[in-house]
Amino acid sequence: QVQLVESGGGLVQAGGSLRVSCAASGGLVSTYAMGWFRQAPGEEREFRATINWTGDSTYYAESVKGRFTISRDDTKNTVELQMNSLKPEDTAVYYCAASRLGAGGITRATKYHYWGQGTQVTVSS
Repeated sequence: QVQLVESGGGLVQAGGSLRVSCAASGGLVSTYAMGWFRQAPGEEREFRATINWTGDSTYYAESVKGRFTISRDDTKNTVELQMNSLKPEDTAVYYCAASRLGAGGITRATKYHYWGQGTQVTVSS
């Protein structure tokens, strides 16, 4: 069973950039489809980005397409989410997740089997 720990959240100004990281242990990120989700207060957890188990396919929510980039660093066994051109509405807790399915384009939270504890991202206006 893989364990996931997010880090790198913080406070940034609108238009700025931030990189959040997901460190995996007990399993390799290269054996799972990996995803990033967000959850704001009073809202459901929402899909943001995913990368398939072979790392050759990515998919993004429309609201972050062109601004966010998901990537893997297999040497560190981590998954990154580079967030550029941040907006106040991006403010949320960001969660890393792993799916045993491994396929690309997995957007439903129920298809992910392992979750991190989340890291807070706050964008000021």
